[in-house]
Formats: sequence, C-alpha cells, structure tokens
Amino acid sequence: MAAVAAKPHVLVACAVLLLAVGCQASPFWPLEIGYYHDKCPQAEAVVKGVMEKAISQNPGNGAAMIRMLFHDCFVEGCDASVLLDPTPFSPTPEKLSPPNDPTLRGFELIDAIKDALEAACPGVVSCADIVAFAARDASCILSRGKVNFQMPSGRRDGTFSNASEPLKFLVPPTSNLSDLVASFVIKGLNTEDLVVLSGAHTIGRSHCSSFVSDRLNTPSDINGGLAAFLRGQCPADATPGGNDPTVMQDVVTPNKLDRQYYKNVLSHTVLFTSDAALMTSAETARMVVENAKIPGWWEDKFQKAMVKMAGIEVKTGYQGQIRKNCGAINHY
Repeated sequence: MAAVAAKPHVLVACAVLLLAVGCQASPFWPLEIGYYHDKCPQAEAVVKGVMEKAISQNPGNGAAMIRMLFHDCFVEGCDASVLLDPTPFSPTPEKLSPPNDPTLRGFELIDAIKDALEAACPGVVSCADIVAFAARDASCILSRGKVNFQMPSGRRDGTFSNASEPLKFLVPPTSNLSDLVASFVIKGLNTEDLVVLSGAHTIGRSHCSSFVSDRLNTPSDINGGLAAFLRGQCPADATPGGNDPTVMQDVVTPNKLDRQYYKNVLSHTVLFTSDAALMTSAETARMVVENAKIPGWWEDKFQKAMVKMAGIEVKTGYQGQIRKNCGAINHY
C-alpha cells in the first residue's frame, strides 16, 4: 500500500496537540551518543578519571563494574535499581538478593563517581548512565584499549527494587546451556550475545561457593590440574556468607580483558558449569573456537554486545527520575 503524506495543516494540529499535553504522548526517547555534551560536558571524562584511578589500585574494580551492568540490566532494565539501599518502606531491594549479596561489589565506586558528577553538574547525570559508562571504561582499560566503544546514554533511574526479581532473571553459574540461552532471549539478546558476554569471565574473582558443589565435589569435565589447585584453595563446604574464599577466574591473564577465556573453555580450565556449557552444542562450540582463534574477533563482538545489553528495557524521556543519591529514590 502506498504511503499517504500528511497535509501541512494536519502536521501543525498534531504539533499543537503534543504541546497541549506536554508531550506526554511520547514518554520514551532513544538513547544518544554524547547525550551530556551540552548538559554536562565533562560527565564521561569524570567517570573515566575515577575508573582509571580505581583500576590502577585494584583491577578487580573494573571487573566489578562490568558485572554490575549485567546484574542491573537483566533486572528491571538498565535503571540502577540494583543500587538502591533498603528502607523501612522497601526493606529488601535487589542488592540484598542472593545473586547480589554478598558477592556484588563496587557500590562505593559508583557513589564516588556520583559525588563528583553532582559537584560538577547537580541533578543531571543518572546513576543508570554512570553504571553504563563505568562498565564501558572498565572494558577499555582492562583490555588495554582493544575494547573501545562509545556508550549511548540518556537513561533514567528506576524507583522500584525488590530482592525477588534477581532470582527470576539472573540464572546461577550451575545453569545448563538451554537455561542460559532462555535467560538471554527473554531480555532480547541471542545465543551469540550469551557466548560473547561470557568472555567477561576472563577477569575478576569468583567465590568458591559458586562452583565447588557441582565442579569439584561431583564428577565434571574440569581439568584435573586445575581441580587439584582449586581444592587447595576452596573448602569443600564453601557457602555464601560463610567460609568462602575467592579465586581468579582466569589464572593465565587474570587482570586483562581478552580472548583467553575461550582458550580456557577449550582446555576445560574454567570455573563454572555455565562456562563449560558453551561446549555442549555445535553452534556455541563453534563460536568458542572462533573467539579463541581469530585475533580481534571477540573484542569487536564484545563491544557491540555490551551496547546491546546496556539498552535493555531502559527508562528515558519522562520515565523514572535522576537520583541525587544512587542508593535512594528522590522524594519531592
């Protein structure tokens, strides 16, 4: 059917109508690269400066930011709901949910960035955008510049956070491939996004409780040498919040975001069942091999997947708010 062009007087009438209702007819605005160019020109530089210092002090701070973006975006969308503290009216927010407590870290780093931005541009930069920028900068710094991309912004902060929600959307590291794929598909991501974003397991540390029961205490495909090393580091009864040491996820290049993870998957030297699961289908196994063997292949796909993940169910326009304090909802 041929498109019908609107007549000029109709377009004017529509514009007047939108003004009359305060543009509420379209509350959603797309994210933009350079969103703060005029509103807060130094915003992204401030985030990068804090991240550079934090990662120089402890590379684990970078890994924490990448993980925080994932844990935020998969629950209520990328709206900083994971940052909200408990209150008498909301005593059990996301950060107290088992997938986040006590292992998710970096909240104080986000607060430091927010404080710096509030001093420079009060009430302008959302906590959700801070999380996205911090994860972007961490990726660039830890990859020695090989993962280097622009992050669209304009997200607004949510006002709802409940500990029951992460349990619905953040599948545990004991998951099989079908559960992993399903958890990504429901958020608009595909199997390749799963394989590519799993590569972030090349940095950071893991608590022993995340893999002891299904990888060390029961038969698994884990490399015998790695298993022996891990048994020397981890108590057989490691439990969250109890006797639960941490170990490097990648012992080869532990502080570098690179394709070593995929080589580890191929050599059965990964920690989680969810890592090993990438070899349980021909499709995902092929992707693992490509990422392991082809220089630059994974880095290019990772930056695209990060932008895609950072766009999950975002709040923009007149949705949400710009929190003054990332741990608390504004009360006007």
